[in-house]
Amino acid sequence: MTPKKARIKDIALLAGVSIGTVDRVLHKRGEVAKKTREKVTKIARDLDYSPNFIAQALKTRKKINLVSLLPEPTDESAFWKKHPQGIQKAMNELDPFPVMLNQITFDLTDEIDFQNKTSKVLSVHPDGVLLAPIFTSESITFCNSLTKKNIPFVFVDGYLRETQFLSYTGEDIFQSGRVAGQLTDMVTPEKKDILIINIARNLQNVHHLNKRIEGFLSFFPESGRTCRKKINLSISDPVREKIRKAIYKVLNKNPDIATIFISGSKSYKIADFIATEGIRSINIVGYDIHEQNVGYLKSGIIKFLIGQRPEEQTYKGVKKLFDYLSLNKVPEKIEYLPVDVVTSENVNFFL
Repeated sequence: MTPKKARIKDIALLAGVSIGTVDRVLHKRGEVAKKTREKVTKIARDLDYSPNFIAQALKTRKKINLVSLLPEPTDESAFWKKHPQGIQKAMNELDPFPVMLNQITFDLTDEIDFQNKTSKVLSVHPDGVLLAPIFTSESITFCNSLTKKNIPFVFVDGYLRETQFLSYTGEDIFQSGRVAGQLTDMVTPEKKDILIINIARNLQNVHHLNKRIEGFLSFFPESGRTCRKKINLSISDPVREKIRKAIYKVLNKNPDIATIFISGSKSYKIADFIATEGIRSINIVGYDIHEQNVGYLKSGIIKFLIGQRPEEQTYKGVKKLFDYLSLNKVPEKIEYLPVDVVTSENVNFFL
């Protein structure tokens, strides 16, 4: 039989005081004699009392206005189509409470659009913000504005140590880069080279890609596999013809390339080139479980995908903001989610 959960009424009865007195002691409100406070505290501890957070939140009925600022989900940025699902799941669970969430999106390739949307976020005077800090410098500026206004914010898809964020939920970006390095090492034959492809208009300002590459490169010196050449290729405009020309140029100059690592979610664009050209000697390792990538994973052209659990990131981010704003419950500063290594054999478990 499940033991009965202790209530404030039980503590009051054992302490010989009113329910109001117990409430003041437990929530540190008002004046209570030292002897009474110590007695109530001891009884609560002995009974293993824990507050009913749901009941408290229903009782306060505090209206909460949240805003999410995430990249706009498009066919070109399919990874971001899953984030709203996590937000919706959280909001469904919070339906009994007076919580509203306004979803604002920005162009993943346009820093100016991001800046404009941060102004829009501030204009609605949110109580809390869920943010993907894609552009480093612009995100720091925005976060500093939130801090000045005492607006708590939580990160998904990466975090910026320079800011006073409430919490981050997501992958350990550096460590996931190291996992990608190990997977790449496993499928790359001896004395063969590795091509690192970054698809970004301004790579130096894209926080999570830089951190991921840093982790990827850090794996090889420690593994003793330093003889392999690592060639970097940045593609700012990933249209098919430009990708074809860029990769042809690199492969002609470096014929020993055996594996391509794509640091972002657009592995399918490189896989499309490999499939079209009928190249069978090159492996692909990339990120994110979405329809375009999964098709090439199942066909064997992509060997590994690394999943980031985007729905879980946003779901937990919204819940942490709610708990903090309604219950003063401070979340864990950084919550790393597991790194999912996905192959053609286990991908259906993640769909």
